[in-house]
Amino acid sequence: MEKVMQLERENMIVMEIDTYLNKKSKYGKEIEKLNSSQRILLIIENLEREINNGGFHQFYWNSSGDYAMETVTALKQIGAIKTARVVKKANDQFPNGFVPEGRDERSEILDLISKKSSEYWNTLDTKFYGPNKESGEWEIDDLPNLLIKFIKANKGDFEK
Repeated sequence: MEKVMQLERENMIVMEIDTYLNKKSKYGKEIEKLNSSQRILLIIENLEREINNGGFHQFYWNSSGDYAMETVTALKQIGAIKTARVVKKANDQFPNGFVPEGRDERSEILDLISKKSSEYWNTLDTKFYGPNKESGEWEIDDLPNLLIKFIKANKGDFEK
């Protein structure tokens, strides 16, 4: 961990820890092996990876969606309030704003709501890709920077 924390590029620190946590938890299948700080980082990294690769629909379709409800809480815990709001809006497309943890149940609901929700999710996806065209400001938080601060504040939790 000490070696990882000394990497020059901070985004590499997050990536190295994410890689380690994915292996430790068998890519989230055994997430209970992680402590709460490790779990927060893994959940947020999974969100970011899925959105950047295929948007909210992919996030919900894949195993990352198992933690969709927990993702909002995890984002708030690192201070990513704007991003938590965006994810909450995406989650709200599910009936009663509840995203099932089980992939089978979630995929059945996705089949029912995709037509209506896809366009809305696409607009939320764009918030992850760059600043608002009118204001020039980002509509999500600087997740890599917030994760670095979180790792440094909870360094002992990542040495386990």
